[in-house]
Amino acid sequence: MNVLLVAAVVALIHGSYATLLIKGPTQPVLEGESVTLECLYSDSEANISQVHFEKFAEYMQKWLPVRERFWCYNPKPVVQSDRLTLTLPHPGRFNEGSYRCVSNTENVTRSSEPLTFKVYYMGELLLTRAGFTSYLGVSTKLKVRLGDEVVLKCSAGSSEEPTYYWSKDGDDWILPSSTLTLRKMTAADEGQYTCVAEHPSVETLSKKRTISIAVLPEDARWYESSDGQLILMISAAAAALLVFLLSMSVFLCRRAKQAKTSKGPIDDRSQKKPIYKTSVESLPSTCADKQPLV
Repeated sequence: MNVLLVAAVVALIHGSYATLLIKGPTQPVLEGESVTLECLYSDSEANISQVHFEKFAEYMQKWLPVRERFWCYNPKPVVQSDRLTLTLPHPGRFNEGSYRCVSNTENVTRSSEPLTFKVYYMGELLLTRAGFTSYLGVSTKLKVRLGDEVVLKCSAGSSEEPTYYWSKDGDDWILPSSTLTLRKMTAADEGQYTCVAEHPSVETLSKKRTISIAVLPEDARWYESSDGQLILMISAAAAALLVFLLSMSVFLCRRAKQAKTSKGPIDDRSQKKPIYKTSVESLPSTCADKQPLV
């Protein structure tokens, strides 16, 4: 009995001094690359079944347990022989942050040192033109009139502000800016222009977009340019919408008129035949005459 008691005390003391550790990525994590986190004790004999992962929520400023949520791509942690693993198959910007391992055993809470990793990402490069809505974007081929001014800007959503620069095929100049301004276009300004966005921390993260600019001759009609084609497209859409609204108005008016004219007079049978006292449709009366009431 004493031997068992001593063994239990030794195991308790031994387990209480076991350190809870967390392992994870030590290098930059790119968006979409698989990430695996591990919880384990410094002593492999400690019980790992009471351990769970927690993530620090920045918006709430507190630690929250990591649970299985398909919309956040958080899979369920898996208990192995001596460790607890959590695999993020497609980590995104919402998965980055601080993680830790927490153990709740014998009413004693212990936690590991937090592990923080950042997810580096860069979205698609968006090309817009000054004076036009960004929702329409810019075509890969731009036709402008002689003497027009063209202002192009490229942008990309990224974990860090990218570095932009413009270049032209066949020329050796490089413009370190996200905005390209071409004033009073001439035939010499025609060509292929390329915008490149590079991530400042990860060299492999870069995006580029190329646009072809053509200058129309002086005798070109206004609708041959990209601006003229855009105006025609918007005008056609507005005209189609106006025709649709007018057609619906005419249809609803005709339907309302037909519904109004289809109603006949009220069928008042009291105006077609007299009502006698002894009839079913008679009214209570104290008179005993047999003359019609109406």
